[in-house]
Amino acid sequence: MNSLYYGDNLDVLRKKIKDETVDLCYIDPPFNSKRNYNQIYNNIGEEDRAQAQAFTDIWTWDDFAISGFSEILANDRGRFRSQLVALVKGLHGVLGEGTLLAYLIGIALRITEIHRVLKKTGTFYLHCDPTSSHYLKLILDCVFVTQGGDFRNEIVWAYESGGRAKKDFGRKHDVIFRYSKSGNWSFHADEVLLLRRNARHNHMKKSTDPDGRRYWSIKSAGKEYKYYSDEGVIPSDVWSDISHLQQKDPERLGYPTQKPEALLERIVQASSKEGDLVLDAYCGCGTTVAVAQRLNRQWIGIDITYQSVSLILRRLEFAFGKDVVDGISLDGIPRDMESAYALAHKKDDRLRKEFEKWAVLTYTNNRAIINEKKGADAGIDAVAYFLTGKNDNAKIIFQVKSGGVKRGDIATLGGDMEREKAALAVLITLEEPSRPMLAEAKAAGPYRHETMGRNYDRIGIVTIEEIVAEGKRLDIPMSLEVVAAAKRAVQEKQIEMELT
Repeated sequence: MNSLYYGDNLDVLRKKIKDETVDLCYIDPPFNSKRNYNQIYNNIGEEDRAQAQAFTDIWTWDDFAISGFSEILANDRGRFRSQLVALVKGLHGVLGEGTLLAYLIGIALRITEIHRVLKKTGTFYLHCDPTSSHYLKLILDCVFVTQGGDFRNEIVWAYESGGRAKKDFGRKHDVIFRYSKSGNWSFHADEVLLLRRNARHNHMKKSTDPDGRRYWSIKSAGKEYKYYSDEGVIPSDVWSDISHLQQKDPERLGYPTQKPEALLERIVQASSKEGDLVLDAYCGCGTTVAVAQRLNRQWIGIDITYQSVSLILRRLEFAFGKDVVDGISLDGIPRDMESAYALAHKKDDRLRKEFEKWAVLTYTNNRAIINEKKGADAGIDAVAYFLTGKNDNAKIIFQVKSGGVKRGDIATLGGDMEREKAALAVLITLEEPSRPMLAEAKAAGPYRHETMGRNYDRIGIVTIEEIVAEGKRLDIPMSLEVVAAAKRAVQEKQIEMELT
């Protein structure tokens, strides 16, 4: 069964994934760019684009780094190769206790676990950029090469998008390291062949067969070799034929570091076959799992933010249907009040606002737009849009409270609703609402939805217990459903035209 894990990938790898079960692992971790990355939402209606932090790529010498450093030096449970222990110790002396060492320790811990879960025939791809690639290769060599594996490629993914440098050569490539766990690795060349370009080969003779096939020939060691233009060739380690996603690319989901499906398709097809298990331990917006699903691979995805989990579920539902999503094993997502309380009170700066995001996205079936604007509307945690007619919609605003709710919160939410010109507002609360709160909400009156033929409370109150214990969800037709249905209709029409 395909599995999607919500949590720290180090914990998930260590506790949930067995030794030598994975055929292919690709990761696109943070690059140590010293930036925060926001997900961009293209709102429906008159709103400006909303943003919410997708992940942070700012590393500090904190408790996580100190703990990881101590664990490697002590070689806890014999997890680490002596070469990696020596490398980390040496880097500590050279780099000091700062941002870069914290980053490298975090990656080293996870690469060690990825090596453990790979099969003997497994392959690992690490996507990075030149910022820290030279350090990362040292770590990879210490983990893989010292245990019978090998460095196979440094793939350069070259692209043209992005800004233009004025005082430097333009930085227009990423680096993808490819390692095998053993000398018996899996590689399916026939699945990734490219047609030979009709370029000039100055050292070869250009000819045409009697049947019209064009080829180049060269003599070597007394033999003549022919290279036909219509025959496939294995890609080199410079990939310039796959474009970076453009701003208006239909694949784009608003996720800041989203990679094109064509890139992952080449990796998945080259290093796995149908039925193999593909792992992405930093799955972000889910490109790897979406490609694996389409190519009939089994897959495991892990991410530490619920925003990513929600985006992946929505992406898979739109691409493959609700039945596929219903068949996914979800792990780490709160299922009861105890786990909901634990998430709400988790002391981890990496998980800022995770409780609020989980609550809103779960209640709205992953349709809400997370809001992290600062200023007058800071009390609004999310917005969603619902249909009011065939060509019109209206807004709902959401606020989530993990404690300290009172009647005044309802009055404030009502003011936010009026200011935002929203038709509805919903307060999601971990605590049970008081009678004065319920009365204040009812006093806002009903909203008549003519298409649905029913009334909704203009201000609704939903408890976390109702969400986790009773499965309560927002039961109003959402604008995104119509967008998805229209997209599927166009795709089905296109298939019909191709078949006729």
